[in-house]
Order: sequence, then structure tokens, then C-alpha cells
Amino acid sequence: MSGMTYTRMGNSGLVVSRMCFGTMTFNHGSEWIPGVAKVGRTDATKMVHHALDAGVNFFDTADGYSSGESEDILGKALGKRRNEAVICTKLGFRQSDQIGDAGLNRSHVLKQVEGSLNRLGTDHIDLLVLHKTDFTTPMEETLAALQTAVEHGKVRYIGVSNWPAWQVARATQYQKDHRMTPFVAGQYLYNAVARDIEQDVLPMMSEMSAGLMAWSPLAGGLLSGKYDPADLESGDGRLSEGGDFLGIDTDTARKMVETLDEIAKSHETHPATVALSWLLAQHRTHSVIFGASKMSHLDAALAAPELILSDDEISRLTIIAPPGKRYPHWFDTMMTDEINTKILGA
Repeated sequence: MSGMTYTRMGNSGLVVSRMCFGTMTFNHGSEWIPGVAKVGRTDATKMVHHALDAGVNFFDTADGYSSGESEDILGKALGKRRNEAVICTKLGFRQSDQIGDAGLNRSHVLKQVEGSLNRLGTDHIDLLVLHKTDFTTPMEETLAALQTAVEHGKVRYIGVSNWPAWQVARATQYQKDHRMTPFVAGQYLYNAVARDIEQDVLPMMSEMSAGLMAWSPLAGGLLSGKYDPADLESGDGRLSEGGDFLGIDTDTARKMVETLDEIAKSHETHPATVALSWLLAQHRTHSVIFGASKMSHLDAALAAPELILSDDEISRLTIIAPPGKRYPHWFDTMMTDEINTKILGA
């Protein structure tokens, strides 16, 4: 087998490759985020099979990616190799102008599960993730709809994406109290320059025994080194087309890109490979969702599990963009009991 590494998804028996192929780039030709969704079926099929041959068994998509075209292409690309893959798809974003055709209400959840199954050409979804919050629908209704999908055999495991920690904790306790299928995965923005989830989300996920799926691990391509942090418009991809959703200050971005490049040269590899390897080094249960619009992007990502960074290299990257501590985190740190911390090794 290749140098791919694997983990269990949270406290479940679902075994996945730590590198997850994100298929947001797959598109039949629609105008949905042109800088991102630009891989047609032929190239997508080649990439999917290349990833499978490299040991990747984990694939991520969503009903909202090019209005379901990503799911359709992924399903056709897998074809007879469907049983080699763990498919994660997501739902929750608006699908039409009809009032109820969005969110996490029971009708929409069950309708979209059926739609995803049809587009993927499969009889079950391995991991269904709620793509966003929906404060117009009672949480209990959403969880009941998920339970129905699980009990009918259409969904095997469930997770969330982009939910605040308190909401996940509340939902998880409800699932436990009512003996419902628990969330086993959380899909969150996480990379070397966007580390907000270290404050609340990651501790919560550890406590709830859920596994992390890190999205945008290259910060929209910034950490691949193909952009000038001071002139994003001159690049080729999402950031050059107004897709800078992170707002990383130029000095921090430049220092990170320069450090990634220095470490990459010392290993004779790509800066993107280093950035992905840093993420994998944060915790052995984390999985990383990587995207690709070219085969070279795919190969750079697939090299990450085999790149072992030294403690010094990890530290050099970690100190560049630490998450700022907000209240009450800074208060907790300031008031930590020094004696108990020392004697208990906390």
C-alpha cells in the first residue's frame, strides 16, 4: 500500500484516509464559482482513480457544489469502484427560490438525501454532514430527520460543518439523551493561518469524540505559494477572483508563504505539501480535505502523508499565526493555578 495514513472518524468504526479528496472543483460547465469549479468529467474521473490508487478512500462533495453537478460527476467517476470509497456529502444551502427549499427542516433534509443518492448513483451515503446552521428550524426537528435517514439505511454516519461549538454540544447531548445516532465528524475551516477553531471547536470535538475534517487547508490557495500576498488579483484561482474570505493581513501571509517555501526547498517538495503536512501533524485523527484542478495539485497533496516535518519546522510554522485569545480564554490562562498545574502535569 502507498504511504497514505488512515484514522477512525471520531468514535466510530468508519475508517478513512487522512487525506480526503474534496470535489468542489468538479463541474459540468455551469458558472458556479468559475475560479474554483472548472474540472470536467473526463479529468475528474482520472483524478478520482489516481487518488484511489494512491490509497485515498475518502471523498467530499455537497448538493450545493455546482447545483449537484459535483455529486453527479463523483458518482460517475467512482463507477464500479464505489465500494472502495467513503463518500461524504453535505446539505443545507438553498436549492431554489421556493421558500422551504433550503435549510435543515425535515422536508428539505429528507428531500436532499434522496437527491444526493440519485446524483451519486448509490443506495447509501457513508457520511452526511449538515453544511450550515439553520436557526429557523428547531434543532430537534433536524436531528429527528437525520435519525429517520439513518434508520432507513440511506445514511450510515452523520456530522456537522460550520456550527458554533455550543450548538454542537447541545445537539450531541440531545442525541445521547434520546439514544440517537451521534455526530462523528465536524467539517471546519482550519489551516496554518486560520486557526480560530483551536479556541472552542477543537476542545469540544475532542470531548464529544468527533473527528475533524479540515476544509480550505491551503487558505484558498494562498499557502500553495502561487499568490503574491500583496497582490492576490494577479494569481490564478479563487483568490484572484475576489474569493479572499479569510482576510489574512499581508505581513503574516507573506511570512507564512516564505517559511513554507524555505521548508519545501529543504525537502525538495512543494509548499502546499508542507502546509498540508503541518495540518496532519496537529493531531493523528485529523483528516484534511484537499481540492485539485490539475493533476499536479493532486500529486502535491498526496505527498503530504509521507512528508515528516521536524519539531523545529512545525514550530517555525506554528508561531507565525497563532489564534488570538478572546475572553474568557485569556482569563482562564491568566488565572491557571500554577501549583496544581505543576504537580498534576496539566
